[in-house]
Amino acid sequence: MRNAAKFIAIFVSLAILSGCFVTTGKYQDKVREAENYKSALDKAKERVAVLEKVIASLDEAMKAGKDAQSEIFADLMQKNKELMEAKGDLSKEMERLSREKEEAISKLRSTYDNLVKNLQKEIKEGEIKITQIKDKLSVNMVEKILFDSGKAEIKPKGKEVLKKVGDILKSVPDKQIRIEGHTDNVPIGPGLQTKYPTNWELSTARATTVARFLQDKADIDPNVLVAAGYSEYRPVAANDTDEGKAQNRRIEIALIPIDIDRVLEEK
Repeated sequence: MRNAAKFIAIFVSLAILSGCFVTTGKYQDKVREAENYKSALDKAKERVAVLEKVIASLDEAMKAGKDAQSEIFADLMQKNKELMEAKGDLSKEMERLSREKEEAISKLRSTYDNLVKNLQKEIKEGEIKITQIKDKLSVNMVEKILFDSGKAEIKPKGKEVLKKVGDILKSVPDKQIRIEGHTDNVPIGPGLQTKYPTNWELSTARATTVARFLQDKADIDPNVLVAAGYSEYRPVAANDTDEGKAQNRRIEIALIPIDIDRVLEEK
């Protein structure tokens, strides 16, 4: 009996123990399943690492973009400040130039008044015409007061008038004095052609003679004097009447801003 009981106990124990273990096939399945989970987990970790890098790169790019925007904004603000300052400076410069121009026109008006006062007789007789348009003053002198027909020598009466004009003009600062010679369209006669082949030569000679007189007799600075001959090509009246031709035969003394020539030279 004792041996039978012992055998039964061993059998039962083995039966009990056999219920605690899995078969070999199931074990292998569980191993593979675990490996698959591990592989999936590793891949997931890799994707997470990649995403973290992408996110880090995006953060850096956003930060760099913000920094660049801040720098651009700061640069724009600085440029705007500089433009506003330049605008203010330009406005002040324009105001200064405007004041200077008004002062120059006012001084020129005083010169105009002096010329009219000292040349009343000649103006009334129609020998001289004085005009002022803004910052340009012109003294228009007909031929007969200065020259004999076909000549470029100033007559005594003309010298008296030019001396009056010169004494007034020399006190005007920062102005160029341009002497222009003009003629009618009548050709130079045969007797004068050896000296003045055309009206070009005659008009230029007369302008030069007046310029030299103003320099020598009125002490005007030659640096502000300009002599130019325009022949018959800038008439102020029609050449089909004696009266019109008489108006075209003239000397015009013009006061103009001295900077005009500088601008032309720069061009």
